[in-house]
Amino acid sequence: MKRFFLPLIGILSLATVVVSCEKIDNLQDDPNRVQSVTPDLLLTTIIIDAAQNISTDNALASRQLTNTDGVSNSQYYNWQRADFDNYYKLKQVQKMQEEAAKYEQEVYSILALFFNSHFIFQTTLVFGDVPYAEALKVEQGITKPKYDTQKEIFVQILKDLERANELLAENNDPIKGDILYKGDRLKWRKLVNTYALRVLINLSNKTGDSDLKVVEHFQKIVNNPEQYPIFENNQDSAFLHFVDSKANQYPTFNSNSMQTAYYLEESFVSKLQELKDSRLFKFAALKNKRQDNDITNFENYGGLKGSGVLSDNVKKAVAGEASRINERYYNNPINEPSSLISYFELNFILAEAAQRGWLPTDPSKYYKQGIESSFAFFKAELPADYLGSKGVALDGKNDLELILTQKHIASFMNTGWNTFYDHRRTGFPTFNVDGGGVLNQGKIPQRWMYPNSEVISNNDNLSQAIERQFTLGDDINGVMWLMK
Repeated sequence: MKRFFLPLIGILSLATVVVSCEKIDNLQDDPNRVQSVTPDLLLTTIIIDAAQNISTDNALASRQLTNTDGVSNSQYYNWQRADFDNYYKLKQVQKMQEEAAKYEQEVYSILALFFNSHFIFQTTLVFGDVPYAEALKVEQGITKPKYDTQKEIFVQILKDLERANELLAENNDPIKGDILYKGDRLKWRKLVNTYALRVLINLSNKTGDSDLKVVEHFQKIVNNPEQYPIFENNQDSAFLHFVDSKANQYPTFNSNSMQTAYYLEESFVSKLQELKDSRLFKFAALKNKRQDNDITNFENYGGLKGSGVLSDNVKKAVAGEASRINERYYNNPINEPSSLISYFELNFILAEAAQRGWLPTDPSKYYKQGIESSFAFFKAELPADYLGSKGVALDGKNDLELILTQKHIASFMNTGWNTFYDHRRTGFPTFNVDGGGVLNQGKIPQRWMYPNSEVISNNDNLSQAIERQFTLGDDINGVMWLMK
């Protein structure tokens, strides 16, 4: 899972952040060295790791972008192994907990409950079962941790998020190093509870599980805003903002490949054209073969088929029939922020829950708020008749597809792999595989294979986990518990 990474960013001064991260890197290089790393410095780094979600690979896999430089594994569904990147970030969280205890600053241990939940949630979505209960216990003699089942992991995540919200309501420690909310405790509680709703909607196939009580838990959060506050506007969103200073700029700024090889995907462009959706003008550049230079003329845009044979796509691109990604993604050092989780995502989650009957509210209420906040996020003009237009307005027939389609559009270049996971879970929106270029026997993978490091260092526990999950072994087409 290759991604563009932003090394450092923050509201703190650049010097402070760089110094703090140098200390952290040194500690990782030599864990036996005596180092003094305060929990606030660790928090800054952890926030960056959690919130930097700009991903071209997700956009390729989710049929938003195409790449003409070569046969992309993400675009053509031929990926194999992923790494434990998010899993390893738990080490930083563990260190923050240790330093919080040393400095008697409990709030950082509370925030660790949230970040542990986030990183393990992202890890289990990639693989299925992973080590958790016995993770990071080398000092206790556990060098080969057992694999927790995915269900056990989800149960623990929900418990930890519940506990984090409860403890944040009671704790009064100042939150230093907070580049998300500048120490605003209420906004942290909103983040924790909003994230819990994301976790719960990902359990939409498990509503019959009496241990999880998915619907009841979801309703408890939504129906008790004083006890469980959630996002109320875009300003509550967990956004990582970019600034025009070296190492703090938008991750694809000055990227050569973004200028030459990334084009909009055909079905994505067609949907935006069909809906007369002005966000297209923010995402795409005019194609060379066009009627005029009017950026508001939808006919001046085109795309390449994500599943199309590479040589065919290259010919079409050379002929000027496709739109490159908008210049701002490589010319503008700031652009939109990266999202850990946003207000518009929350509204689409609530709309889906209402459509499924989990909430008594008309899903249109949340659905419209999600669309409006997405247009505001991209600073795109929302046409007066857009929300009521055909293909946008919910009609009671294909509402789930419409909700997930708008969520897909809103996620463009800001929310990591969430939209791919939504497709895996719901089948919406449809991702084309009929163009002749798709590998993996023309199928969309369901997961990633475990990293080689686990095969080498923890093979017995890994083998047990694979055997209980997948009949055909560690395979990208294996169906994890969450999808059954």
